[in-house]
Amino acid sequence: MLAHAVSTLEPVQQIADAPLAPLTTFRLGGPATRLVTATTDDEVVAAVREADAAGTPLLIIGGGSNLVIGDKGFDGTALRIATTGFSLDGTRLELAAGEVWTDAVARTVEAGLAGIECLAGIPGSAGATPIQNVGAYGQDVSATISEVVAYDRRAEETVTLANAECAFSYRHSLFKDQPERYVVLRVRFDLEDADGLSAPIKYPETARALGVEAGDRVPLATARETVLKLRASKGMVLAADDHDTWSAGSFFTNPILTAGEYETFRARVAERLGPDVAAPAFPADGDGAVKTSAAWLIDKAGFTKGYGSGPARISTKHTLALTNRGEATTEDLLALAREVVAGVREAFGITLVNEPVTVGVEL
Repeated sequence: MLAHAVSTLEPVQQIADAPLAPLTTFRLGGPATRLVTATTDDEVVAAVREADAAGTPLLIIGGGSNLVIGDKGFDGTALRIATTGFSLDGTRLELAAGEVWTDAVARTVEAGLAGIECLAGIPGSAGATPIQNVGAYGQDVSATISEVVAYDRRAEETVTLANAECAFSYRHSLFKDQPERYVVLRVRFDLEDADGLSAPIKYPETARALGVEAGDRVPLATARETVLKLRASKGMVLAADDHDTWSAGSFFTNPILTAGEYETFRARVAERLGPDVAAPAFPADGDGAVKTSAAWLIDKAGFTKGYGSGPARISTKHTLALTNRGEATTEDLLALAREVVAGVREAFGITLVNEPVTVGVEL
């Protein structure tokens, strides 16, 4: 393991040879050489600067809901961001990176502000939301984020990036594109005061569950509670006694196909499943691009709910979640993921892409 210079971070909490599995929702992965827990922005920046000055590999950990850490662990410093801060000024919201996301959503609903209510129940921290451009049930954080405050490791300074500078796209951003450069410190949102009503409901499943039409508004609390029920039914709300939630939620992103790729895909579907079977298709950014469903692909390739016989299996509630049944290793999980990727590619000619970040391993 790496030798480190004498730390300048006291009295920040530090642990040597620190287990990382308990800090992830998969509950998988080996230890880090050192774990530093930072509770203020200044502590975060100091820890990053120290690691960079020493040439020490650095792993940023928030809520741990989007990490797949190798069984050998991380040979370097793991920095756990545990900062707190929730501030409302009218419809403007500022969250410290370490704030628990689902709690922050609940507080905005209580405050009567719309824009992120359909993102209820998503595990993880606020600082991770712009990195992945977190989204669900018709809402993406890119629609409401106004600014992101981050430490720029290249410039060695704290910067404020406007929404347009964040290069948001489907489950992607500037921060994901340059993971070694930026450390998110704070996220600012512009929400909406709609007299206690939600933003217009966009997602068909949500509209059906609410008994409304797409574009309608409903009471904020009703929207949040409905989304929580939908997520729970799919094992997407954390519960310590439910192994279906020992996961990273959706393990694969929904594929986006060019018009030509989509026509080839349709032909593969007709050949495999019959001419009357229509694959899910939604308009996507780009000239004629189409987004299809990773969950549908996985299921139709033969990987149904509960698939697997080992300690890592597909969720019994949702085919898009790969889960640790309690005794899995990261290699068990990756073996299952590779099997799914290979099966979908053989069946439909589409290569699935993992959504969680891998550390020390590759799919």
